[in-house]
Amino acid sequence: MKCLLIVLFALVALSECLYRMPLIKGKTARERLMETGKWHEYRTKHPFNPMVKFYQTGNEPMTNDADLSYYGVISIGTPPQSFSVIFDTGSSNLWVPSVYCSSYACENHKKFNPSLSSTFHGGNEPLSIEYGTGSMTGYLASDNVEVGGITVRGQVFGVSKTEADFMAQMTADGILGLAFQTISSDDVVPVFKNMVKQGLVSKPLFSVYLSSNAQQGSELVLGGIDQSYYTGAITWIPLSSATYWQIKMDSVTVNGQTVACAGGCQAIIDTGTSLIVGPNSDIGNLNSWVGASLDQYGEAIVNCQNIPNMPDVTFSLNGHAFTVPASAYTTQISDGCYTGFGQGGSEPLWILGDVFIREYYAVFDTQSLSIGLAKSV
Repeated sequence: MKCLLIVLFALVALSECLYRMPLIKGKTARERLMETGKWHEYRTKHPFNPMVKFYQTGNEPMTNDADLSYYGVISIGTPPQSFSVIFDTGSSNLWVPSVYCSSYACENHKKFNPSLSSTFHGGNEPLSIEYGTGSMTGYLASDNVEVGGITVRGQVFGVSKTEADFMAQMTADGILGLAFQTISSDDVVPVFKNMVKQGLVSKPLFSVYLSSNAQQGSELVLGGIDQSYYTGAITWIPLSSATYWQIKMDSVTVNGQTVACAGGCQAIIDTGTSLIVGPNSDIGNLNSWVGASLDQYGEAIVNCQNIPNMPDVTFSLNGHAFTVPASAYTTQISDGCYTGFGQGGSEPLWILGDVFIREYYAVFDTQSLSIGLAKSV
């Protein structure tokens, strides 16, 4: 009986094994450019077009987002070469800059050197990822990839040869996609799916906690859920499409009044988008209801002193209410205060990005094809 208890305790310990990837909230491209007085020039040249990554066809699309700030450090190769990457639930490929990259954007980022890795396997398959204002081109290769203490053997990834200019302003070196293989460029098996296939995680799910703390506390948890990051119960919402992490949204309300998504719409939970984004007309109405006005660049500005009196915004997801207070959907930077509601064009799709995820701990279950949400601590 004693031996049986020891075995049971060992099994319990194994089942609760969590692998953690600390996420750093770094300086955003907007903040960097504001410090040098180049922000407005940049925004005019590179308009915010967040929906392009969800509606382009062919190559896996991405977009420039000047407010992305969360990234983590992974390593590739033997011995390991380290890179900071954005963990993006809105895309599926992993790519990093390479020593063969000739673009200006690669000059201030770490670059992978295949000749220094004994486990590298090259390939001739070209890779092209389209952005709203440019692209990343390169080729596919494979090597060992370490994420949060987990080493994935033979992971196929992209190494860049050219990158769009706006990438030069990003803190992160590359992107690690956490969406499904169905949208992966060249049908590459995503990193997390390989973790599951290789038996490296105890459960086929991962979770994300984004802290509002400027320097610490945010984390990607691989293979499980950390109960210390949320209060109350987790609400599970089935996916309406297993391509992106897409779910049904019923409405957006302010003070009990439906102000957007009337009659229902679709929403994607996306760590690779900083704001909450929706159709222009809906976002315009929502910003009006909370007391914001648009500047010449289409960004919603508010009087900083009014934030304590601004209303909550409630997102109804599959029959469940998720409320975001003004303190969470507004931000103050050097030139004033802005809402976190961005215009995404005429398409009827919504993106619930970091503004939403900071309020709600998000669990992404690849087996049950559902998303779990609980109020963050």
